[in-house]
Amino acid sequence: MKPRIGVVALQGAFIEHETLLAQAGAEPVEVRLAQDLDGLDGLIIPGGESTSIGKVARRWGLLEPLRSFAQSGKPVWGTCAGMILMAKEVTGRGVDQPGLELMDVTVRRNAFGRQVDSFEVDLDIPALGKPCHAIFIRAPLIERLGEGVEPLARLEDGTVVAARQGNLLATSFHPELTGDDRFHRYFLGMIKNGNQAGL
Repeated sequence: MKPRIGVVALQGAFIEHETLLAQAGAEPVEVRLAQDLDGLDGLIIPGGESTSIGKVARRWGLLEPLRSFAQSGKPVWGTCAGMILMAKEVTGRGVDQPGLELMDVTVRRNAFGRQVDSFEVDLDIPALGKPCHAIFIRAPLIERLGEGVEPLARLEDGTVVAARQGNLLATSFHPELTGDDRFHRYFLGMIKNGNQAGL
C-alpha cells in the first residue's frame, strides 16, 4: 500500500512535490483544510512565500492542526519557506508572520539575497549517497542547531542548509525542482523506518 503524503497546497511549489512523490512511489494528497490531514503518513510544507503561507494557514484554521500533526511523531518536511515556518526562531521574521515553531533551529530569512541572487550548487549529502544538485531561491539558512538536530548538508563555507530532528526534516533548497527524487525517497524512508533512518 502506498504511503499517503500530504503537501500543503496554499501557495508555492506544491505541484512539483506531488510529481516527485508519485515518482518515488507515494500517493500525494493536497492539504488546505484540517480534515485533509486525516489518514496521512507524512507531510510536506513547500517553498513559496512563508508569510503568505502562514497567514492563509492561520485564516483557514490550519496552523494548530499542522502543529499537532508534527507533534504526533509523523514525519514533516519543510523546504525553503516550509523550513522558515517550522523553525522555533526566525531572524528577520515580521511581527505578524505566523509560524509553527516545531524544530529547534534558528533560521535567517532571505539569507542569500533577493530573487536575482538565487543560485545552484552540487551539495555533498552523505545520507543520499552521491552529491545532490541543489537550487536556492531567496533561500533561508540555518544559523543555530539546537540539541538533537543533525546537520545533513552544508555549503563549502560550512553554512547548514539541511537538517533533521527526529521526525522533522528541513531544507533551504528545493529538491522538488531538480527531478531528482532521492530526497523524497529519504523522506519516505523516515516513514518506513519509524523516523530512525532515511534511505
